[in-house]
Amino acid sequence: MGSEPTDFAPLRFSTAALPARDRLAIWREMIGRQIVHIDIDPLSDGPFEAETTLHALPGLRTMTSVGSPGRYRRTSALIADGDDAVVLQVNLGGTMSVTQSGRTFSLGAGDAITILNSEPAAVEHAQSHFLAVVVPRAALAPRVTDVEGAAMRVIPHGNEALGLLVSYLDTVREHVRLATPELRHLAITHVHDLFALTLGANRDGAAMAADGGRRAARLAATKADIVARLDRRDLSLDAVAARQHVTPRYIQLLFEREGITFSQFVLVQRLARAHRMLASPSHAGWTVSAIALAAGFGDLSHFNRSFRKLYGGTPSDVRADAQHREPNDGR
Repeated sequence: MGSEPTDFAPLRFSTAALPARDRLAIWREMIGRQIVHIDIDPLSDGPFEAETTLHALPGLRTMTSVGSPGRYRRTSALIADGDDAVVLQVNLGGTMSVTQSGRTFSLGAGDAITILNSEPAAVEHAQSHFLAVVVPRAALAPRVTDVEGAAMRVIPHGNEALGLLVSYLDTVREHVRLATPELRHLAITHVHDLFALTLGANRDGAAMAADGGRRAARLAATKADIVARLDRRDLSLDAVAARQHVTPRYIQLLFEREGITFSQFVLVQRLARAHRMLASPSHAGWTVSAIALAAGFGDLSHFNRSFRKLYGGTPSDVRADAQHREPNDGR
């Protein structure tokens, strides 16, 4: 991943379309040596299979991969590329072992470890499924007192900063369009903050993260928590705070900084879900009442009033407009 793209759009690669006999050779050369600068060796006799998604910005690279058991090596020859980045290797499933500087550690699902790109290293997977987060050492130096000393330490899956980092990256990759330089810079800074917290930030790094990355990641995780439970009648501030392991007041403050309240965010998200369902042909047979219920509304009158206020029309208007815009079937 030596290129410096200007957006965070995914690059996806798969062996599925490659001839079985050529998969390993092509993958090793194209993905391993040319893109991520590692050697790849299979650890099983079966057909080699892999799927990899890369995201990159100046100062931030991520790689998510799933596939056959394998050994990924950053050899003495490959470190000649001069890349001195720090890699956070997160084991997303199965077992993983990591070796660097004469030390070997085993990781369970959800555990992570940091590796120095400037030194030879090897990672083995019994069933490859991992996330690699790569940031320049220079970005961590002001935030972490001893970057080298923080490397090759297992970070357990329950680590709060690790969880926030992984969930924040998920949100950015799947739901956030980094369309401007300002948004891209903000996302990169947040990841650097969370990476430093995961390693063990110094006082300055912790202060920067408290004002940036930690808050942004917690807000993203809170929003995802809410959106995943919009249809539940017991969706409440107290319940969300308990799941996020913070106080209700902290959740309120997160939303206040966004210029919205918790309740307003829930209402807008429920209305947006109802709007999508009303406009979708797959829900054409559903009544408006059933859609309101599925979106989390227990009071139809409240739903209708709120919907009209936000969208300037009734739910029936939206459905009729969507049906009118559907292409005819030629009959």
